[in-house]
Amino acid sequence: MNNKTYETSAAAVALLNDNGFTVAVAESCTGGLLSSYLTAVPGVSAVYELGVTSYSCRIKNKILGVKEETLDAFGAVSENTAREMAEGVRQKAGSDIGLSVTGVAGPDGSEGHAPGLVFIAAADKGGTRVKKLNIDPINRETVRETAVKAVLELLIKTVEEVAK
Repeated sequence: MNNKTYETSAAAVALLNDNGFTVAVAESCTGGLLSSYLTAVPGVSAVYELGVTSYSCRIKNKILGVKEETLDAFGAVSENTAREMAEGVRQKAGSDIGLSVTGVAGPDGSEGHAPGLVFIAAADKGGTRVKKLNIDPINRETVRETAVKAVLELLIKTVEEVAK
């Protein structure tokens, strides 16, 4: 476990706790790593509600509610899919914030996208923020770790904005 990413996770969990917010997570290319970082933090049980690892488009559709039209038109690795994943997991869990991450960890490309392309999203009652990342695809683990740290930073920013 990367210390800087763990520290970011601990800061996010503390902020969620301080504000009484809950979070649910939908992951694809990170394969549960985001949930692992969150659940490594003591006190997370008060704020962490659900984690879904949805590697297939079928599960993105059936469990998270990502529209078939979205998957057909834009693919699994897209801003639209990340948005619908975050909104879907938030709705399923009834949490204050829904997070998502979808992308290409590598070493090969997928759907015509190069390794390192990742979309992250955070949904709350006020809307959804989506961010596109182009991560240096040194290896799968680097892409996954970098994506997790970025989504944790997005979570912190989201909590700070919603708490205003």
